Amino acid sequence: MRAEATVFGGVAAFFAAVTVPYAVYGEDPAGTSALLIAFLMASLVSFFLTVQYRRGGRRPEDRRDGQVRERGGRLGFFPASSAFPALTALGVAVTASGVVIGLWLFLIGMGVTGAGVSGFAFQYAGDEE
Repeated sequence: MRAEATVFGGVAAFFAAVTVPYAVYGEDPAGTSALLIAFLMASLVSFFLTVQYRRGGRRPEDRRDGQVRERGGRLGFFPASSAFPALTALGVAVTASGVVIGLWLFLIGMGVTGAGVSGFAFQYAGDEE
């Protein structure tokens, strides 16, 4: 994942280089924030891929002499179907509606969202591989 991390690092550097002059010379705070957020998101992806590279080492795809058969076998853990994505989406929708309708609906939406996110986080806690 080193190549992918480098690509996203370059994207982050581009957005950083564009954000600074835009913030200084532009009079548009929305554009400045959009560029800053793009820089932060590209930096986050680059950081994640760098950590994954350091944790897992080089993959066969990273080497010029890598063979397809080296990548055979189990690739990773893929979770089964789950209700937590739908629960989290429902909670976010109710929370957004609560911003418009009232505090009581906002709080209910936050509770549903919290339950969905907690379910995501602890869905496989205690399961052995």
